Amino acid sequence: MRIPAELPQHIPPDMLAKNASNDMLLFTAAISILIGAALTWLGWHGKQMWMVAWSIGLIIAAIAMAIAILFL
Repeated sequence: MRIPAELPQHIPPDMLAKNASNDMLLFTAAISILIGAALTWLGWHGKQMWMVAWSIGLIIAAIAMAIAILFL
């Protein structure tokens, strides 16, 4: 599917963060850490190592996002 030429090809910078604030993103990171911890526990007790690996990855990504929001 082609994008018509008359439509803008980029998003204006003032529209990029119009609906998301840092508090909302921090809340998302916190919820992701809790979900990752719960899934890690469930994966460990269910002997599902793929779930443990993906959940630890979720926790690491959420912590990295929170650090980036808070300190960068």
